[in-house]
Amino acid sequence: MKAVGIDIGTTTISAVIVAEDSRSVEKSFTISNGSFIKTGTIWEKLQDPAIILKKSTSLLEDILKEYQDVGVIGLTGQMHGIIYTDHEGRHVSPLYTWQDGRGNQPCRDSTSVCRILEETYGIKLYTGYGMATHIYNSMTGLVPETAISLCTIADYLGMVLTGRKRPLLHAGNAAGLGIYDVRKHCFQKDVFDKLHLDCGILPEVTNEFPILGNYRGIPVCTATGDNQASFLGSVRDVQDSILVNMGTGGQVSVYSENYFAAEGVEPRPFIKDSYILCGSSLCGGRAYALLADFFKQSGKAMGVEDVDPYHMMELLLESKEEEQKKLKVDTRFSGTRECPGLRGSIGNIGTDNFTPGALTRGVLEGMADELYQMYLKMETGIADEKKIMIASGNGLRRNRHLQDIMARRFSMRLTLAEQTEEAAYGAALAGMIAAGAYRPEFMINK
Repeated sequence: MKAVGIDIGTTTISAVIVAEDSRSVEKSFTISNGSFIKTGTIWEKLQDPAIILKKSTSLLEDILKEYQDVGVIGLTGQMHGIIYTDHEGRHVSPLYTWQDGRGNQPCRDSTSVCRILEETYGIKLYTGYGMATHIYNSMTGLVPETAISLCTIADYLGMVLTGRKRPLLHAGNAAGLGIYDVRKHCFQKDVFDKLHLDCGILPEVTNEFPILGNYRGIPVCTATGDNQASFLGSVRDVQDSILVNMGTGGQVSVYSENYFAAEGVEPRPFIKDSYILCGSSLCGGRAYALLADFFKQSGKAMGVEDVDPYHMMELLLESKEEEQKKLKVDTRFSGTRECPGLRGSIGNIGTDNFTPGALTRGVLEGMADELYQMYLKMETGIADEKKIMIASGNGLRRNRHLQDIMARRFSMRLTLAEQTEEAAYGAALAGMIAAGAYRPEFMINK
């Protein structure tokens, strides 16, 4: 039998076919998401659910035509964003993605939703998280009149595939929306009452991996967050390893059997009563892309149109001399979730290190250090010393210099994740757990 895992990312939609007996990937697929909706507002980041749904179901149909022995379908996708659904279980809004900035926009009495929540209720919630989006929409009359519930885009795909009319969210996805008690596995309804919001719109939550229903006779598992799916799909020894991902953003993730939270460290429900401690850098791999664009613009200004900035940066990093001339680069160019207005900096500039090579290496070291500082906070809340770093995401896979810098900064042995589509693979494994075909070693005693 086979398991299918589908991952609805922000820029791509991926799927994998996994053999249940060997848990090996037999084939993988990646297509463009391409569903962003142009608006006249720079902070608004919306996607078209109809396009996502059409592409996802078409991809699944192609897979099922090729593979006749699929036993379960697992789902995952971009966390935090929300979509509103009606009585028939159909979407009545765009997908408000995790990149949406309305939570930081002036709202009631010229104060943002995120600020109201923190100053009035002591709740730290970031813009892009579903409940910040929903509260803003409620205060400004943007919630559709026919909306009766809300969910993530992966949960919505599960509803459509199985014909469900109300969403069922895994605790990991529910927590990713915000205003959620991670230890009690429930939304904080008292906060909704104080804000005069209807609690009836909140979805049902589970901390298991239940079967939602069937699609063409094939069981479909409830969706899990892409962070949890990536961890499940990448890390075998959860006691000894950490997961570091570098893509558009960056993440460091650690398994914990105990609840732990700190500034910049978010405890996310994983499997049953365990957690993934996660620290996220907003700029992450984009810092390196910004530097590449800087070099490209510099070349263009000098009349060089066909410069390949990444190849040039690779050559600059080969110089051992540049490694000795340290620049101190703070790569928080997009701020942090706690301080959105924070910006990066370049320091320790001297006459011997104001060079393209030192800047290139400094950016990579800044990317690594931002995640390392988050990990140092996690260390105070975990019992086991970690020795292995599992690296995922194209920002790490394609940059051996960043791999070396990460390994040195964390003082760990670095190994690349076996699967390139980690989240889709993890979704397939979650489906196998739901179907009773797989049980990870760390779950044996749970």
